[in-house]
Amino acid sequence: MGSGRWSTDVYDAAERYRAATGRSAFAYSDGGARSVHPRLDPRQARVRESRDSFEHPESLAIAVLFDVTGSMGSVPRTLQSRLPDLFHLLIRKGYAADPQILFGAIGDATCDRVPLQVGQFESDNRMDDDLGRIVLEGGGGGQRTESYELAMYFMARHTDIDCWNKRGHRGYLFIVGDEMAYPRVDPGQVERFVGDRLGEPIALDAIVAELTERYDVYYLLPAGASYAGDPQILRFWRRLLGQNVIELDDLDAVCETIALTVGLGERAVDLDTGLGDLAEIGSAALPVSRAFQRRVRV
Repeated sequence: MGSGRWSTDVYDAAERYRAATGRSAFAYSDGGARSVHPRLDPRQARVRESRDSFEHPESLAIAVLFDVTGSMGSVPRTLQSRLPDLFHLLIRKGYAADPQILFGAIGDATCDRVPLQVGQFESDNRMDDDLGRIVLEGGGGGQRTESYELAMYFMARHTDIDCWNKRGHRGYLFIVGDEMAYPRVDPGQVERFVGDRLGEPIALDAIVAELTERYDVYYLLPAGASYAGDPQILRFWRRLLGQNVIELDDLDAVCETIALTVGLGERAVDLDTGLGDLAEIGSAALPVSRAFQRRVRV
């Protein structure tokens, strides 16, 4: 729901505790879990909400969903390690006044046990807890497609965000992956994993159109993924999202790319200033710069 505030001190204390006790930041998955955590189960979630409050009067919904199949399984671990940099840029640099961030994970509903996991929109360190509950299944179908369309269906029909409801201001959705979506939303998969009953399949273009009414949707393809730089994958997503497809040379720059994209979208920073902010925190400004240059050339 988005109450509380992010604290790097709390994050650092949790990291020190995990180091001292030998616990993983992804203890649920690394402990052998093979079913969705109840707090990330889309069937139990029903609706994920980003709400204004006295504490956060200008809430901004930011969702980050990542493919956890195959070579993409390392993405959430990288995200978790870079959370302080994300919040330094969003809040301390003023890119967004009241960001509320949801983390989720995508697999393949045709073969994976846990093809969709969705956290809550949070403003404080509970988002770190949600990351830690994600099952890093690692499977996937091996056919260059994953169930991105199922995740987009959930975000389109099972989120309620005040930035749009009250101000007509779209939220942000980042999909971090390296494969294509299936061509339609399958009613059987929706009923099994979300709990809705659909009369007929929904074409991919239709669910993207529905989703982009309320979210600026971006697809990030990072280096190190199985299909990094693959022209077929890039053409597929550019047809759907146009310039909102970002190739990254460095997986470590995912959080910073998300933050800078939000800052640019909110007109809180220009690209040169943003790259300077990355250099200031010792982040990889060059890979991010190349990613945005490629995006402009498309």
